[in-house]
Amino acid sequence: MTPSTRRAMMTRRTALAGAAALFSAASALAQSPQKMLRVGYVTLQPRSAPHEAFVKRMGELGYQEGVNFAFEFLQVRSLDDYPAGYRAVAARGCDILVASGNEAALRAAADAAENRIPVVFFAFDFDPFAKGFVTSLAKPGGNLTGVFVRQIELAKKRVELTRQALPGARSLWLLWDPVSRDQADAAAEVASEFGFTPHLIEVTGEPPNYAAALARLTEEPGAPLLIPASPRFYRDRAALIALVLERRIPAISAHPEHATLGALLSYGVTVLAVLRDMAPYVDRIAKGAKPGDIPIEQPTHFDMTINLKTAKMLNLEISPVLIARADEVIE
Repeated sequence: MTPSTRRAMMTRRTALAGAAALFSAASALAQSPQKMLRVGYVTLQPRSAPHEAFVKRMGELGYQEGVNFAFEFLQVRSLDDYPAGYRAVAARGCDILVASGNEAALRAAADAAENRIPVVFFAFDFDPFAKGFVTSLAKPGGNLTGVFVRQIELAKKRVELTRQALPGARSLWLLWDPVSRDQADAAAEVASEFGFTPHLIEVTGEPPNYAAALARLTEEPGAPLLIPASPRFYRDRAALIALVLERRIPAISAHPEHATLGALLSYGVTVLAVLRDMAPYVDRIAKGAKPGDIPIEQPTHFDMTINLKTAKMLNLEISPVLIARADEVIE
């Protein structure tokens, strides 16, 4: 065997050995488990379309449930159950907690996080800065960040839209529960500016006794009802709107999902859209960003939905100008 032949054979053996080593390393990497990102979430809502939107958006960002992402979801029955719920999901070894909607959820998540677990929140019916959760919206500080919807301002806007939709109405019913009283008060403050006499209606009980609360509507037949942003009003939207329609009451709501079910008009953001917006926050934190350095976002566009089927059923004429401004018209 000539020297050149021996060199060629040695080169070939070296290349084969290298290829085998690379194959072995790749095979081991493929078989090794990926790091599982655990995200804990406690809510009054069932795990249905809105929350699946969050999971779907996480999938688009590269987190596949059961592969490298675990969604530790827990539904609770009442606001009082949030503290125990978040302690339970935190004990499962969650890397990040998500708190959606109301102040009680964020307070419970923050307590369970003990300043060590990042929390991504969706402040739907309260101001996280005014309530002292963050030092500023631009730089929240600590372990909290997320999305904030200014419902107080939106509550006032809904009074204005109610006047435009129902120019002949004189009374205005304002529904509220423990997490939405601020919105009802804000609407009541501006009601007289638009020619309304406001009447506040408290919803009590768990489950809420909507029939008892709405019994007062007979005092002012046909007067519009404002439904604020509330996790319970959202959870019970089908039953609530059914009762409103039975009483032939035009409802104006914070949730577009209410308009889909028969409220006359809605103005706000969809829960589904905001839950999708929370996923990039989780992704950034999972990749090493500090939550306290991530600015809190605020939606800049709010959808208006008008249900003309309901208008027809209630024998109401909605201004063509208002209809033209709507993002969605249900006919």
